[in-house]
Amino acid sequence: MSDLETVLAAECDHIKVGRLRDGLSLSERKGALASAYLQGLENVKLNAVALARFAPQGVAALKAAHQRFTQSVAANQTVLATARTVSEGLIRSLADEIGRNRAPTVYGAPSVAPSPYGRGTSSGPLVLSRSL
Repeated sequence: MSDLETVLAAECDHIKVGRLRDGLSLSERKGALASAYLQGLENVKLNAVALARFAPQGVAALKAAHQRFTQSVAANQTVLATARTVSEGLIRSLADEIGRNRAPTVYGAPSVAPSPYGRGTSSGPLVLSRSL
């Protein structure tokens, strides 16, 4: 759990400063550690009664560590959601800008040329390939 928390923190640090490639390079290690964490969690659930009976202080320490880990996961999810929202906004604004430059202007206002097929100029050209 602590190794996964370390990887999540490193991923957050990279993504916060815009090093997306470095942050995404940790995904394989993060996946392996998450799998090991889930297996460990299932083992703890299966042995909950025995752990509570024979190691109550260990259970309390595990609960505290899990609480910290949950906060770390929440912070990581927030950073990833923010990066996704920003990147979607950039792509959307880029697509709008490209579409705006393609539209012909008539007397300074953007205009869409009529099409017998119901598509404007923003749909792009139709390409037909005859080679199979």
